[in-house]
Amino acid sequence: MVAPALSPPLFGPDYYQNPYPAFDWLRIHSPVHEFRFPAGDVPTFFVSRFADVKALLADNRFSTAGASWANDAARAAGLVFGEGTVVESIVTVLDPPDHTRVRKLAMGAFTPRRIAQWQETVERITERALDRLAESGEADIMKFAATIPAEVLGEVLGLSLEKFQEVLHAIDRAFSTDPDLEDDRKRAFNEVGEYGRELIADKRRNPGEDLTSTFIAARDGDDRFGEPELLAMISVMIMAGLDTTRGVIGSASLALIDFPDQLKLLQDNPELAPGAVEEFLRYEGALSTTLFRFAKEDAEFNGVFIPKGSPVLASSLSANRDPEQFEAPDRLDITRTGVRHLGFGHGLHNCLGAALARLEVGTSVPALFRRFPQLRLSVPREDVRWVESWLVRSPAALPVELGPAAS
Repeated sequence: MVAPALSPPLFGPDYYQNPYPAFDWLRIHSPVHEFRFPAGDVPTFFVSRFADVKALLADNRFSTAGASWANDAARAAGLVFGEGTVVESIVTVLDPPDHTRVRKLAMGAFTPRRIAQWQETVERITERALDRLAESGEADIMKFAATIPAEVLGEVLGLSLEKFQEVLHAIDRAFSTDPDLEDDRKRAFNEVGEYGRELIADKRRNPGEDLTSTFIAARDGDDRFGEPELLAMISVMIMAGLDTTRGVIGSASLALIDFPDQLKLLQDNPELAPGAVEEFLRYEGALSTTLFRFAKEDAEFNGVFIPKGSPVLASSLSANRDPEQFEAPDRLDITRTGVRHLGFGHGLHNCLGAALARLEVGTSVPALFRRFPQLRLSVPREDVRWVESWLVRSPAALPVELGPAAS
């Protein structure tokens, strides 16, 4: 049954700017909430409590493989991730055994040695980006936040930065909720895929020590990536590695501005950075929800009947502010212990690039405030706007006055 009319609207202008009042209402009154998703007006279920989100992500009655399980309405509305595009084979929308095989091939690239090498790469790129900021005196932190993952991926994946802005624009279009933009969403996915195709072709000609070359050469016995799987893997690394990391760096910077006591604590105690990263991911993670899941059968979930084929969204953003799971959830506390957030997902589809994202956030955010200890917003706090995306949570812009650089 659809919840009463007094339920807050989802995926509208007010929601995008501040979804937390809606989440508070949903967790209390309608934790498994039926509503109509804006793209296609499709009946959809929204899961908001921490325990329920975690349970859903581990429930094999629900699958991200929408090409196999989505109902006709969801498919017609374009809710099946990347269907009909080059990214329809990404690991995040595969079921076992295909998921198990592809993920095993990919995980072989994330060795401890390679992750250790990334630390130096991230530190060098961060310092270079801060040097450029110091020359300006006033800046949009979101541009800094975008530069870090772009340049890091440039080295880690071996990709060129020439089309970076085009790729970011394509990602924004790919996750629009506008029902009139279904064809444009498919074009946007294919644009990202074309970028990946060019990168793969270049690395076949000129292999190196980068992840793309490693994926091309990856073997598990006689098994290897098929060409569509390889292209999908590179494409999802580009999409996830750029936009989500940009969002967390921006959101974490804003959170420290909002909580100056926590900023001072981090500045005085840099060893708190690893724990601070986990709290940033809990407090304002990069994703509002997970990708759509679809009921593989008629299912009852927390007392709510979900028909076979129905799309379901699990909100990690809401789950991570659940007072049943976290004390004082609306407060940033970088000394919070045992933070078991869902910022990187849970179960089969937890984030492949989590180690790299943690490095980027844990290096760049403390370094920003260390270099510019008097950094502050140059606009009223209420004028900070957020990206209007059903999936990504990120400030659209974060204009600041840097103040004098530390000597």
